[in-house]
Amino acid sequence: MHIVLDDTAMVAVGRGNLLASRLIHRAHAEPGWHLYAPACALVEADRERPGTAEHLKALPGITLLALGLPAALALANDNTWAEAHTRYAAAPVPERPDGAVIATADPDRWRGQRVRVIDLT
Repeated sequence: MHIVLDDTAMVAVGRGNLLASRLIHRAHAEPGWHLYAPACALVEADRERPGTAEHLKALPGITLLALGLPAALALANDNTWAEAHTRYAAAPVPERPDGAVIATADPDRWRGQRVRVIDLT
């Protein structure tokens, strides 16, 4: 299972959300579970709740996704960098042919978009 945390999910992690904590535990303890934090979403989460970036960085099982050129080009067509980088990270790639699911505490944000979500609320 490949899961991308959006900025709302990252803030939820910092606030002790039980479902988010379970995802982190699985990514750390169970083979085949992978949790990703797009850098742009991490910046947005840290702006909303200072200290979130440091907290997530210290957790096992979370892979930070840097902003490379293909991701940067995808940002130009979106409302926020956090949403764009999260959507880009969830898209299919050779390592994840089925893409990834987006974990979010704001599922309405993704309504009508071609992404799968895990509602953390």
